[in-house]
Amino acid sequence: MVGIIGSGRHLKPDGLGRGGQARIRKMRYNLIDQIVEVQPFASIKAVKSVALTEEYLGDHFPGFPVMPGALMLEAMTQAGAWLIRLSEDFAHSMVVVRRATNIRYGRFVRPGQTLTVEAEVYRQDEFLTTLTTRGSVEGQSAVNARLVLHRYNLADRDPGLADKDNEIIRGLRTRLSVIYKPARVGMEASVG
Repeated sequence: MVGIIGSGRHLKPDGLGRGGQARIRKMRYNLIDQIVEVQPFASIKAVKSVALTEEYLGDHFPGFPVMPGALMLEAMTQAGAWLIRLSEDFAHSMVVVRRATNIRYGRFVRPGQTLTVEAEVYRQDEFLTTLTTRGSVEGQSAVNARLVLHRYNLADRDPGLADKDNEIIRGLRTRLSVIYKPARVGMEASVG
């Protein structure tokens, strides 16, 4: 996700670029705090704990802070992407949402609550993975969707970007080491 720092109401440019225009910086939302369990090529369970300090809660909504539905959907997308990466041993640097359908929102996710995200592989081919996803809070449905994720490498389109693919994958492996601690051999959460 790329944007101007801050919200639309309180624009805080990250300095000025050429021609005096506001410089844009990349904004990253890591919406998976922990991967709880993984069954390669089948399913994943992960969690996102919502803290009152999350920047987006200042504007969504004033006096009634809740996690935006788009970010709930993004958390499910990120969980699905981790499932693909773990299943294919990071064969692709890019895993992006191609389509989201059958989206249904249930309850709000407020600060202090944890969104539990689950994704199951419904269908997979050479480039696309279709997932059935759901998010819940305290056992109650918060969001459900069918997601289609597209996986590829930048070098597929431009061989000169192979080093960039490797750099991205190294960064993803580092992030994984923070959010996933596989259980010992014989435990349900181990990746085979």
